[in-house]
Amino acid sequence: MTSSKQALAQPASSADAAPGSQPGAARGARGRGAPAGADSWRSRLYRWDMKASPYAFIAPFFILFGAFSLVPLLYTAWYSLHDVQLSSLDRQTWAGLDNYKNLWASDFFWTALKNTFTIGVISTVPQLLAALGLAHLLNYRLRGSTVWRVVMLTPYATSVAAATLVFTLLYSWDGGMVNWILHFFGMDPVNWRESDWGSQFAVSSIVIWRWTGYNALIYLAAMQAIPTDLYESAALDGANRWQQFRHVTIPQLRPTILFTVVVSTIGATQLFGEPLLFGGVSGSKGGSEHQYQTLGLYMYDQGWIIGNLGKASAIAWSMFLILVIVAVVNMLFTRRLRKSQ
Repeated sequence: MTSSKQALAQPASSADAAPGSQPGAARGARGRGAPAGADSWRSRLYRWDMKASPYAFIAPFFILFGAFSLVPLLYTAWYSLHDVQLSSLDRQTWAGLDNYKNLWASDFFWTALKNTFTIGVISTVPQLLAALGLAHLLNYRLRGSTVWRVVMLTPYATSVAAATLVFTLLYSWDGGMVNWILHFFGMDPVNWRESDWGSQFAVSSIVIWRWTGYNALIYLAAMQAIPTDLYESAALDGANRWQQFRHVTIPQLRPTILFTVVVSTIGATQLFGEPLLFGGVSGSKGGSEHQYQTLGLYMYDQGWIIGNLGKASAIAWSMFLILVIVAVVNMLFTRRLRKSQ
């Protein structure tokens, strides 16, 4: 009886501790002499770190985006509502919507818009069709497929200035290889810089050469993600390669094709470097008769050659609104495509 009372009076040893607790944990904590508020302060710091770290990691992007994209966009909108000259930036006169009204009544603006649309169609449609065909060829097992993929990406890695300089020599009126080929087949030479369709075709060929390989690699990546079971089922049904391409590959690539169409449309709307360098001295005018002047060239000509920053800002915002319309059409078409699937 006495021994049982003594056992009850003695403190629990480490072996008799509650399940799940480490022996001597409480005694060790008391032995270290840590203040009671230290653990709560560390827990608050840990929770704050877990919540704030993701925002800190992405903060540099938003800071750079705000400084170099959002602020210039808003400042350009402010300029488009004023009469601002490049020679006197400190003198701004409120103009309201006059700059936009002047654009609406300007024949040069509509000519630039028409040229942008024409060059965009001429460069985008053949480019994406060629990219789709090249990606289909590379999707099969070919010798040196990695080398061919690198070769396809080489034009994209080439600078705009170097590519345009080479194409300018090719399309030269006197001694150009393109006119030499036309003469070889008994055709008259073409003045590629001065003719309407010739200059637009020449500029479009530069865009096609630079971006076909890039889009082909995008299509190739999407093709390799298509399950092979679909091709095996189609082959069992007697479909040849062309039928498999039409009824299996193309339907599976619809989202990717839509993405490349939208990106190419945005690039065509912002086309600037190729026609500027192709035209030489009259590059900003888009030729002697503005035959290949795009919206980007028209904005550059108004802002930096003539010095009318207010009108140039209005052109920039008109391009932005066009891109917004393209994005909205893409969103509606994508939703409809998902519902149909």
